[in-house]
Amino acid sequence: MDENELISSAKRGDSLAFAMLFKEHYSFLVKYLIKVTMKPDVAEDLAQETMIKSMEKIKLYNGKSKFSSWLITIATNLYIDDLRKKKREQNYQQQEQALRKMKWQFENQNDEWNDVLNALGRLSDEIRIPIVLKHYYGYSYEEIADMLSIALGTVKSRIHNGILTVRKELRPDEEKQAGSTKKRSTT
Repeated sequence: MDENELISSAKRGDSLAFAMLFKEHYSFLVKYLIKVTMKPDVAEDLAQETMIKSMEKIKLYNGKSKFSSWLITIATNLYIDDLRKKKREQNYQQQEQALRKMKWQFENQNDEWNDVLNALGRLSDEIRIPIVLKHYYGYSYEEIADMLSIALGTVKSRIHNGILTVRKELRPDEEKQAGSTKKRSTT
């Protein structure tokens, strides 16, 4: 069978045809991924993921490009998604580590570390920075917009939405405290 016949059979659910396509393109795909990732073990894993994904999506292959090009597209997208995921995880870990370090430094200097700072630490940089500039350092919205090179409306929106997020996070503690104060005053 030629490649087009194998693809047609694979689209109809013929697992043997797909296995033959897999065998025909696997080493090409791995070699490509080694060059992209520079890590043979990661390349092998991605090649396996690519073949699984292509098996799931084989019916979407329209034949406008070579089958190998379609596989490369899938592999590249999987690799980019994996990089993004790792970057998000790394950023989150770095942010958590920085927050713990800052809290430790505050406590060792006998400065007060409170729930507000914990809540601020959970916000993204793009939300936290305008809030800190406005509410801790007293800059105007216009000054913040200039400092961060963003639109005035964006500054106002980020500060407003960030404050709402912080309040929501703090509210359960406030409600517990309010509830216990009411109980004490009624007894």
